[in-house]
Amino acid sequence: MQPWFPALLLLSSAAALAAGDPQRGAALYERCGGCHSLAQDRAGPRHCGLIGRRAGAVKDFPYSDAMKRAPISWDAATLDRFLADPQRVVPGTAMAYSVDDPRERADVIAYLAQANRSPECK
Repeated sequence: MQPWFPALLLLSSAAALAAGDPQRGAALYERCGGCHSLAQDRAGPRHCGLIGRRAGAVKDFPYSDAMKRAPISWDAATLDRFLADPQRVVPGTAMAYSVDDPRERADVIAYLAQANRSPECK
């Protein structure tokens, strides 16, 4: 493998994430609605303010000990890894649902980034 290949792979992954479609992501996010919403805690924490927030940081939400200890700040890259395999990224997390398709993950992440700027999250 060429020494520049990992950097190229990382750049192409970042470009794919940036290219997510928030409209498709909004439709896909409906799958998350059983546990999450933008503005209210449910079985999972609210997602308003997610981008840039430290994992396990929503006040008064009963996170798993694993999530409370996770040294993660949510951005497109960490969300992509977590959504692909939550148990691998944060062993012991209560989240068991994964999003296998990279395109779907990019779309959901684009939606969450856009939603952070919506009136519902203000």
